[in-house]
Amino acid sequence: MSILKSCYKEVCSVNSAEKLNQLIDEANKIVFFGGAGVSTESGVPDFRSEHGIYKKHLGAESILTPMFMKRQPEEFWAFYRKFFMMENIKPNGAHYLLAELEKEGKLLAVVTQNVDGLHQEAGSKRVLELHGNGGRFYCDSCYENYTMDEVREMDHEPKCKKCDGTVRPDIVLYQESLDGRVLEQSIQAIQQSDLLIVGGTSLTVYPAAGLIRYQRNGKLVIVNRDRTGSEGSADLVITEPIGQLFDEILKLRQA
Repeated sequence: MSILKSCYKEVCSVNSAEKLNQLIDEANKIVFFGGAGVSTESGVPDFRSEHGIYKKHLGAESILTPMFMKRQPEEFWAFYRKFFMMENIKPNGAHYLLAELEKEGKLLAVVTQNVDGLHQEAGSKRVLELHGNGGRFYCDSCYENYTMDEVREMDHEPKCKKCDGTVRPDIVLYQESLDGRVLEQSIQAIQQSDLLIVGGTSLTVYPAAGLIRYQRNGKLVIVNRDRTGSEGSADLVITEPIGQLFDEILKLRQA
């Protein structure tokens, strides 16, 4: 067993930042595949953890559907405004390190399951949003676009200013399909990668979770506090909070 792979049994508590930074130094085509755990240290609620929204709100997966949004818009928007339109949410070390790696020319893309837009706020430009962006909105009749600030100023159930149609968030709701173009771009990026870093996700949400199978010959790193089921194929597994870990790596790279 390699030193890197055996790191899982050691829980990588001492030298994990140095180990991952070494792999980053050796790579030139890095892809980051992230989930909710990337943003929890920024104060964004996690949906599927033991203490996440779905554990506390049993109907959450039923609320975030096209049918519920249409039939019970008041409840849909009350839920959406509470959990998806939070103010004062800022990027953490994970977001900033990835933006730095892009500037260094090492990062091919960030493939994210999150809809909070924090990667872009931190400076990343090559962001593939599998589930859309919760800060973007559009009219489902005339497709006029709206910002989060504009929707905040609207009535509780926002209506289009041009045609009075229903304004909805630009996210993939349950029972809706992923954007095929974004999915294909994500697959291509992962296939090209020489280092795939999977962070803040338990790899349980499909089809997104199945994307890591498209990696061909590169190294695989998993950074997640809970088991994912893919540890056996990883070159390095780290169970530390990703924001703190990546912040330490960022400091190493800027030293």
